[in-house]
Amino acid sequence: MIAITRNSPVSFQTDPVKTDIRNGWRVALKYRDEGSGPYLVDMSHKTRWDLQAGNLAGLTPFGVDVPDNPGTCTFKESVLINRMNRTQAAAWYLGKEAPELPDEPAYTDVTESTVFLALLGPYTFSIAEKLSALDFLNPRLKPPFLLQGPFSHVPCQVVTLNNTDRFEAILLTCSRGYGQDMVSAILKAGMAFGLQFAGEKRFDAVMASI
Repeated sequence: MIAITRNSPVSFQTDPVKTDIRNGWRVALKYRDEGSGPYLVDMSHKTRWDLQAGNLAGLTPFGVDVPDNPGTCTFKESVLINRMNRTQAAAWYLGKEAPELPDEPAYTDVTESTVFLALLGPYTFSIAEKLSALDFLNPRLKPPFLLQGPFSHVPCQVVTLNNTDRFEAILLTCSRGYGQDMVSAILKAGMAFGLQFAGEKRFDAVMASI
């Protein structure tokens, strides 16, 4: 059997000190001297699906209900489902090994066609606000919630995962072709705040604290 190799659309230009091979992806688990944050984590190996159907309420990916209203999210047992509009939602699996979804036309795997990044830790929103006018701290919305619009001039889906003083975290995804430019823009915006690369273990630790 031929081994499948999948490549992230981004490069952090420094080698991780711990890695794992998962479903053909080389996953960075930890970088040297990750410090105290803020952190930028490449999440592109995490499985993501686009869901489109006239009746989204009839879909329950991984047994999780699709939220009713655009901009709202459902987060349960490593599954994050984001309602985009009347007929479309996104499902992101934030755990390690994603289970298989039904072989139905409503589901499209977009993992390899998009980039997926996490921005975590102190000053996350200060960095994000240098790159977008989206309201990541909207007091009327309870995290997690979805925002759709330009981030560094690129159409993105952005989820405010946590916005308390205890920990700040956003996830964003966009077309794969913008990946490296997106990383460069975030690094430039985060330079004054000490933004550093981090691996999946850092993301897992954050998820455990939320």
